[in-house]
Amino acid sequence: MRSLLRSFQFKSIHTKFALAFSCLILCTTVILSYSAYRLSTVAVTDASLTYTNQLIEQVNKNIQTYIGNMESISTLSLSNTDLKQYLSMKNPQDTEAQQLKRQISSYFSTIVASRNDIASIVFIGSNGAVVSDRVSPEFKSYAELISQEWYTKASRSKGDIVISSSHVQHVYQNEYKWVVSISKQMPSPQPGGASGVLLVDLNFNLINDLCNQIQLGQRGYVFILDQSGDLIYHPQQQLLYSGLKSEDIRALMQAKDSTFETEATDENKIYTVRTTSFGWKMIGVTYAGDLSGNKKEMQLTSAMWGGIALIIALAISIWLSITLTKPIKQLEVHMKQVEKGNFDIRVDVEGANEISKLSRTFNLMISKIKELMSQTVLDQEVKRISELKALQAQIQPHFLYNTLDSIIWMAEMGKVDDVVTMTSALSKLLRSSISKGEELVPIRVELAHIENYLTIQNIRYRNKFTYDIEVDADLLEDRSLKIVLQPLVENAIYHGMKHLAESGHIRITGRKSDGVIELKVMDNGVGMSEEQLKALRLKTTHQSQSGKGFGLQNVNHRIQLYFGELYGLQFESELEEGTTVTITFPEMPPVPGQGEG
Repeated sequence: MRSLLRSFQFKSIHTKFALAFSCLILCTTVILSYSAYRLSTVAVTDASLTYTNQLIEQVNKNIQTYIGNMESISTLSLSNTDLKQYLSMKNPQDTEAQQLKRQISSYFSTIVASRNDIASIVFIGSNGAVVSDRVSPEFKSYAELISQEWYTKASRSKGDIVISSSHVQHVYQNEYKWVVSISKQMPSPQPGGASGVLLVDLNFNLINDLCNQIQLGQRGYVFILDQSGDLIYHPQQQLLYSGLKSEDIRALMQAKDSTFETEATDENKIYTVRTTSFGWKMIGVTYAGDLSGNKKEMQLTSAMWGGIALIIALAISIWLSITLTKPIKQLEVHMKQVEKGNFDIRVDVEGANEISKLSRTFNLMISKIKELMSQTVLDQEVKRISELKALQAQIQPHFLYNTLDSIIWMAEMGKVDDVVTMTSALSKLLRSSISKGEELVPIRVELAHIENYLTIQNIRYRNKFTYDIEVDADLLEDRSLKIVLQPLVENAIYHGMKHLAESGHIRITGRKSDGVIELKVMDNGVGMSEEQLKALRLKTTHQSQSGKGFGLQNVNHRIQLYFGELYGLQFESELEEGTTVTITFPEMPPVPGQGEG
């Protein structure tokens, strides 16, 4: 068996995923087991609810039969001829009337004796007649009797049966029985004559015994409501009155004959409602937890088998995940090495499955990326050098043309000394701009270049401005990109000095701090507003695509291209106060043995 397992090797991830699907089948089995448990629970619950419905229906029929018999007794009692004759008498206290009263009482007594569910029968006429099933009863006063609810409701019902809720009877002196009353009006035998109301008190114990016989699970019970929602019977009536227990009376009164569940504070209740023909509601209460007697056993069994299946599934999943992801993890480790810049790494290729093919492709990709990166670095270096050369070649030709025109004009005017000075400065300026093709020159060379430029411009503008250069001596041998000051000075002359009524001044300073060199070009010209300053900053950070020459954008772009985005130009200006432009770039010490350019 062990040798068979050794010989069984997976050659593709597809085969391994087939085994993973086996785990899914196991999970499906667990789901089906749970579904079977749920279906069994539902089936038991449905059977229990069906049984409950049948019991409540039977109680409903029994109560209706019982009340129907009482209604028949009421009708039979009211049809008694002696009772009709007794009601028609004007004086119910005379001898003949008393004889009829004894006969009626004997008739009522016979009915009560034949049925143990009748507590008493009483008839009260509007002519003052009062008779019951008892020979010498001690009634309450006539006025009190006719003011009781059962009498007033029957008087208004026009001959319909009135069924009261359960209550304590107040007909006899010193007697307080718990009864349910059925009352019915007897119309006057003669037009305009007296009428009366017959009261049949039903023994409440019969209803109590009937409902107590019903068992709805371990804790279920039956209770009865009348048409107005008052309790007729409840096994825990005192708890309801004391507030220790509650029923959803409002929902029950609104509900039609049905079964529904409500949420209680302790446990959910299921109500089964049936309504009698006379308006009573028979309500069966069952608890959801009692519907399936072996629910806990079913839960424990399902949980046990589910737990065993889960442990097995987890073990298989862990083993599968390790087996499936081991080569992928190895590939991930190599990819992280590539992320760190190690392109000399290679993945060992074993087997012939999909991961092995992926590893082989990964090795080819790394080789190709390494080759492309080397080519990209070379291309970028060539591009950077070409960009710098192109930018440095963008010397404003108008300056050269204007300078030559000025030399010609001064020669024609016979200003030989000025011609010699300007021609000499132009020659030095052009020579320093070439700088043997080097990108970086000593700062002293850049300062000599700008001094020649200022000499030319000062002669051209007929001493429109003065200038001074104050650069720390320890900066002179540090290197800078060439021709970075000329565009700044040119901008100061054209936009700052040109429109001044009096002579202006340009100051160039330089200092070094924490490895950063700052060159500043300051003028006391017309300055700029806040809006103009913002526009200039925005324009400088976006390199001009118009090809119009060598400006502030050119300088800023060259510095950032060579030294990085942290360096470049900064501007400060106020109207009528002047403008300061600061160039920042890192300290670049001189290279030993390099000429000045």
